[in-house]
Amino acid sequence: MLQIQDLKIMDKSGTPVNMHGGKRNNAGRKAKYAEKTVVMRIPESKVIEIKQYLKPKSASDLETFPDLKPIQIKTQLKISAPLESVAAGFPSPAMDYSVDAIDLNDFLVKEPQATFMLRVNSLSMKNAGIEVGDRILIDRSLKAEHGDIVLALINNEFTVKRLMREKLSNGTYKIWLKAENPDFPHIFLHSEEQLFIWGVVTCILKKLK
Repeated sequence: MLQIQDLKIMDKSGTPVNMHGGKRNNAGRKAKYAEKTVVMRIPESKVIEIKQYLKPKSASDLETFPDLKPIQIKTQLKISAPLESVAAGFPSPAMDYSVDAIDLNDFLVKEPQATFMLRVNSLSMKNAGIEVGDRILIDRSLKAEHGDIVLALINNEFTVKRLMREKLSNGTYKIWLKAENPDFPHIFLHSEEQLFIWGVVTCILKKLK
């Protein structure tokens, strides 16, 4: 009589296939830590934070002495503006461009005494349109709100990130800093760390040509 253990399954090349388990995808020791993994239950509010901790870390973009420069308005520059908005393309030849004008000083800087310029040296906010070499304007007079891009100070080091303020199920709020680039980790504060919002980013100065 043929016993079940006598059955052999062959692959296309005629090699016997092991039907008693074997290597599985994503099983066994992980190369990063070289040790077995375990299953655990964690609070829902900590899922993002723990995933970020486990991600391979990019080089830190924290800076102790950022190159902040105060704004100095020396001249007035006005650029003619059309009376109505137009779609990208060719404007109407009949449109009057001289009726109104925009002063770039007033348009870009609301509070000159509280506004500073910083040259960006990191790609952590790339998906928000901020790349290495871009200059950003930072207004210290503004109150930072959820979703604002800010210059934050953590343990005497500066970083540019998006401020996130999440309400938890127990009524408290969790404050963290979001990187807009998957290659960089978000920043979650530990109990001994202090967060200070130095200013709110109001403008990205980027030359296209």
